[in-house]
Amino acid sequence: MKSVHLKGLAVVLTWGLSLGASLSAQSALAQAPSYPSKAVKIVVPSAPGGGTDIVARLLANFLAQEFSQPFLVENKAGAGNMIGINYVAHAPPDGYTLLFAPSTLVLNRVLYKNIPFDPIKDFAPISVAATVPNVLLVSPQLPAQNLSEFLALAKNPKAPLSYASAGVGTSPHMSMELLKSMAGLSMEHIPYKGTSAAMTDVMGGQVAAIFANALEAMPLIASKRVRALAVSSDARLETLLDVPSVSEAGVAGYSSMQWYGMLAPAGTPQSVIDVINGGMVKALRSAPIKEKLLADGAQAVGNSSQAFSLLIKSELEKWTRVAKSAAIEPQ
Repeated sequence: MKSVHLKGLAVVLTWGLSLGASLSAQSALAQAPSYPSKAVKIVVPSAPGGGTDIVARLLANFLAQEFSQPFLVENKAGAGNMIGINYVAHAPPDGYTLLFAPSTLVLNRVLYKNIPFDPIKDFAPISVAATVPNVLLVSPQLPAQNLSEFLALAKNPKAPLSYASAGVGTSPHMSMELLKSMAGLSMEHIPYKGTSAAMTDVMGGQVAAIFANALEAMPLIASKRVRALAVSSDARLETLLDVPSVSEAGVAGYSSMQWYGMLAPAGTPQSVIDVINGGMVKALRSAPIKEKLLADGAQAVGNSSQAFSLLIKSELEKWTRVAKSAAIEPQ
């Protein structure tokens, strides 16, 4: 009987200690400040006014209202977005310094030999905010009314076509290189220092074609200064329903999208990632933000951190292949 009594006492003591530890942990959690308890900085690695900055500020305003804390956008431009990206890569992983980056995050890894960050190891993806396709535009003087006619002209070795871009390694440049690779084209690339000068020469007929961000392309399409042949997304844009996707128009499986997403430094607690993800998803499902993005030619996303992580890995693999096919040597 004494033995049974002692065993019972041990069980009671063990249960009591477990309960005490559990209550103590709950008490500590209750006393700890919930996230966010102060201002959150969102670093945009480009200048104010661009696509990345516009989307970041839309989200920052929503999150500030949602969490009753300031979400402050800070622009850290330079070195092809690398200054701002690297800044966040080495920031404390506490959720109070975030990165809002475009797909340049991946392209930099493909185009440069020595970059001070790893897009996979140094960041905790939170969510993709939006995607923006490029639009294949041609000079009004070019006798191609659709993608099939354009591809036929581009495959003619007796009269090779040229195409413009805003610079080596930009999303429009890589979009055309992907098309060249998949369709077997041999067009001459003419890089410019920015979209404006490149577009001017396409409109004037000095260069045959260009892939351009939908946001920049739509006013020129509306004014008929260029002709739109296809969009780089999987499906047609709601704002350009008469323009087919490249895949639909004849190059099956083609897809090339610019994307914008929120990330935190690697090591940021998953609980913090989940809080920000929840706020972003709510924002991107709200009618005002969806409509604003759609008007600018962008599609609101708001996916899981796991889905964003998979996107980064797949994009890195895809653009590494495209760069190799185009003989683009890392600088």
